[in-house]
Order: sequence, then C-alpha cells, then structure tokens
Amino acid sequence: MQHTFARNTRHGLMGATLTAALMTNSAAALADDSASLASPQPFEAHYRLDIRGWPSANITHTLTHEGSHWLSDMSFSIAVARGNERSRFYIDDGDTHSLLYNSSYSLFGVGDSYQLNQDDIPSIDRQAALFDLSRRAGTEGCTESNPCDIDFVDHRGRDEHFQYFVNEPTTARVPAGEFDAKQVTLIDAEKPDRHLLINFHPDWPGLILSATYEKEGRRQTTLTMTQFTPAEDNAP
Repeated sequence: MQHTFARNTRHGLMGATLTAALMTNSAAALADDSASLASPQPFEAHYRLDIRGWPSANITHTLTHEGSHWLSDMSFSIAVARGNERSRFYIDDGDTHSLLYNSSYSLFGVGDSYQLNQDDIPSIDRQAALFDLSRRAGTEGCTESNPCDIDFVDHRGRDEHFQYFVNEPTTARVPAGEFDAKQVTLIDAEKPDRHLLINFHPDWPGLILSATYEKEGRRQTTLTMTQFTPAEDNAP
C-alpha cells in the first residue's frame, strides 16, 4: 500500500490501510538471525476503516499458505467504492521476496487494475512489505533517534521510501479482543509531518491489530480489527 493514504480518491481507501501499513524491507535493516523471526501462520481478519471525509469501510485481510509461497490478500467495499490488493511472496533464509502483486480499485463503477511481476519489483511490494515489517520490527534496534530505512514499491511499481522505529510494547484493545502488541511508527521520509502508528500482533506476522495515520498532528485515518479467525485452533 502506498502511504500518503490518498494520493487520489480511487486509491485513498485502500491505500489507507494497505499501504499503510504497509511497508518495508530495507536490506540495511535486516536482522542476521532469522531464527528469531516469528513463523508465518494463516489467518483471516476483519477491520473497520475510518477515513476523514469518507464513509466507513470494512476490510478483510487473509494470509494463506499456498505450497512454496504465501498469499496476502486485502479487500474493502463500501457503497461507492471497492478495491483489492494481493501479493504472492516466498521466504528464503528469513528474507521476504515478492513474486506477483495485483491490485484493482473502482469508484462509482470506474476503476483501474495493476499487476507487477517479480522483475517489476526491485525491493518488495507493499503487501509483502506489511508482512515483513510486522515480522522484523523489534529485531534490528530501530529507535526514534536512530530509525531504520524502508524501501518498497507502490501499486504502480514506483519506489517509496520510509523510515520506521519501534515503540515500547503495549496492549491493543479492539472490538476483536485485547492483545499484546508490537507498536511501530512509520514516517514518510519526504513528508516528516505524516506518520503511521501500527500495532502488530507479535506472534502472527502480518496481523494488524490497529493503525492510526496522522498528518500535521491531525488524525486522518484509523483501522481497527473487529474479528480475528486463525486458520488453526491456536488463537493468540
């Protein structure tokens, strides 16, 4: 997802969460010891997305294991707009590698669709980036005074550059329940007055518990998990 949260109306809703959260994989920030990274687990999660000036939207996010690779799929719909983003990626020695990224958006029945193949993604796509960030955050020593760099591509394959740091562990209280949370702050390197605060579940890579996007100190977007269904019986 791209994270200005709405460079245009068609991508504003999906970008708010997807991009958001979306983001990561700077080689300089990778941990050397992949054994410390949480193992992926399939899940389905539902969210409420509130964007200033828009009707509320419902988002569904699934992480599915498909043989040798994983599929992260996010979709939203409201009365006038709908969208979907999906990324197929694989993990090799702890690193996340994009294979294929697809996205589609429509507003009042008019929209666009995009596809990025592996050769179109020099770093990582934003859906795979969301997964990778949630998995790595906290292992690289990224702090507010010494943040880590993040590079990924948006839905058109354009490079995006962010920085992030990890805050103190916290508790996320959302409609889906109360969870321990790994809290990460993302900052747009070109627009430092904008930042995204994400609470990830520490044991389920890719699982966002809540997120808040602020611009010039004003809250623009909130994402809150309303339902969580693990693919296995060991819910967090």
